[in-house]
Amino acid sequence: MLKPNHFVSAEEAVKVVKSGDHIHLSSVASTPHQLIEALCKRGENGELQDVRIHHLHTEGSAPYTDPKFDGVFFHQAFFVGGNVRKSVQAGYSDYIPVLLSETQKLYRCGALQCDVAMVQVCPPDKHGFVSLGTSVDATLAAIECARTVIAVVNPHVPRAWGDAMIPMDMIDIFVEGNEPLEPAHFSAPNEVETAIGKHCAALVDDGACLQMGIGAIPNAVLAQLGNHKNLGVHTEMFADGTLELVEKGVINCSNKVTDRGKLVSTFLMGSQKVYDFIDDNPMVAMMDVGYTNDPYVIAKNPKMTAINSALQIDLTGQVCADSIGLKFYSGVGGQMDFIYGASLAPQGKAIIAMPSTTNKGGSKISPVITEGGGVVTSRPHVHYVVTEYGAVDLYGKSLQERAKLLISIAHPDHREELDRAAFERFGPHYIGVKI
Repeated sequence: MLKPNHFVSAEEAVKVVKSGDHIHLSSVASTPHQLIEALCKRGENGELQDVRIHHLHTEGSAPYTDPKFDGVFFHQAFFVGGNVRKSVQAGYSDYIPVLLSETQKLYRCGALQCDVAMVQVCPPDKHGFVSLGTSVDATLAAIECARTVIAVVNPHVPRAWGDAMIPMDMIDIFVEGNEPLEPAHFSAPNEVETAIGKHCAALVDDGACLQMGIGAIPNAVLAQLGNHKNLGVHTEMFADGTLELVEKGVINCSNKVTDRGKLVSTFLMGSQKVYDFIDDNPMVAMMDVGYTNDPYVIAKNPKMTAINSALQIDLTGQVCADSIGLKFYSGVGGQMDFIYGASLAPQGKAIIAMPSTTNKGGSKISPVITEGGGVVTSRPHVHYVVTEYGAVDLYGKSLQERAKLLISIAHPDHREELDRAAFERFGPHYIGVKI
């Protein structure tokens, strides 16, 4: 068991960081803010230069992206979250395009060095093991590859099972902490999101294994699944909506082939209720992202149903999910991992779900992807697309058929314009949608 004399202060711990080092931070709820603050103090004192910082999405502030640290810290994100978005768009930070499944591979294959890993863990058990709690993702790989591993030992970190469990001897420096994990709060689904949730839920079969993200639309889908039976979970993340279905017995993971009876995830973001749920719970396996997001592992579960979102879809079915024109908004994430994995699974379904319009009223279904926007999911990988106006299946459909189907679930105010664009693109043989 760790004793007080085994701990050092955060300020002492971050002295191991050298100019030119690459640092990995644990993700989402487990962001090690105590170490970040101490590191930034060193930056303010002029002790460091050209330190690269890597991580997936983190919750809370990201002070190392402040322009005052130009030349001191340079953030290179695996995913552009809201707390670093302005910095990336302004050029003070950068983005590494990578499939979520391969974030761990960047470290393990040596494409990206990791000098110092900064993480949070729960207190050790009697066997000398600690848990990474809510952030296994690429963090385990960073720990394996880092020159030095610094861990904040925090009693608020849940003792999660699976790959999250690691022996204490994988950690070099211990810092005592007592900060609650960052919670995530989600508003109730609005009318549009509820309609999308109903259309998606209609595609979910009893016995399906689910993957979906975190946010309004996933919560809206989950809210519509109360009468389903024997659902499973193999995902990259889950939140409070999943817990409600576990409590009702709807989610029991009994139909899964891999990890039968277990909810599998790689990181979590939700309320304290979620963190309490996974604490010492053998029903939850927090696994390495190279496992959770491996398309061939995903494909082993029958009726695998992956529900992901998009920022824009063109009339041929190309999905843009990481950028709005020239501005990066999020990241590739695990969308392609799960879209492909679900499409390979027996009776699997790959679903892209989004509102038909942007917050400003523009159509998310567009003649072409906005200049500068990136294609995350390619035409041949897209199957179901859902908006509040319905669900269509693009698999096996020609370009003209795809255009007609997508226009049929666009907002009525935009259908005529989209139909005209399709006619101009595909020529006189294109027969439009009845508006």
